[in-house]
Amino acid sequence: MNLFFFITHILCRTAKLRLCADGGANRIYDELPLFFPHEDPFVIRNRYKPDVIKGDMDSIRRDVLDFYVYWGTKVIDESHDQDTTDLDKCISYIRHSTLNQESSRLQILATGALGGRFDHEAGNLNVLYRYPDTRIVLLSDDCLIQLLPKTHRHEIHIHSSLQGPHCGLIPIGTPSANTTTSGLKWDLSNTEMRFGGLISTSNLVKEEIITVESDSDLLWTISIKKTGLPVQDHKP
Repeated sequence: MNLFFFITHILCRTAKLRLCADGGANRIYDELPLFFPHEDPFVIRNRYKPDVIKGDMDSIRRDVLDFYVYWGTKVIDESHDQDTTDLDKCISYIRHSTLNQESSRLQILATGALGGRFDHEAGNLNVLYRYPDTRIVLLSDDCLIQLLPKTHRHEIHIHSSLQGPHCGLIPIGTPSANTTTSGLKWDLSNTEMRFGGLISTSNLVKEEIITVESDSDLLWTISIKKTGLPVQDHKP
């Protein structure tokens, strides 16, 4: 099952707020109707329209923009701000929205933030560090990435039918002088990690619960098993 379809078709139905970062709206508009070949593309596009499109508006096509504006999507043009990425703009909007949740209780899932140009990926990884008090998960077709702030002892529950076994813990920006884990094939024990030295990549999940303690913020990444994604019939 296609991961893009899984995210938009299943998870978006439970999301309280759905945003597209600029040109991300093109992909929703173009690709979702392909998964419903027996339905009118117009109906599909209207069914899965985003609540908000935000960004510097240099990537979204005019026909896509006109369609979503007509059907009630809110469009926020921030072309005046060239110092933050489109993802950063969207995260900021969510954090200041009317969801009535503290930042620490928000859970944000971002697709399309990984892959393509490396500088684009690096900018999106930087967003995780800019908002360490908000749980943000970056999702690609192959893996997910999230920040593990140094302020907490982390307990990660692994859904083995969907995740793993490959994983990694990566210090970016600041070396880790002391990291300890449990539940991995190659656990760390008061281990120093830094670029130019040891970093924990190509590790393997061994247990259903992984624990991580570190004196530095770390990126946690784990592979995704596409064949484990549940298939559900459409229910409007």
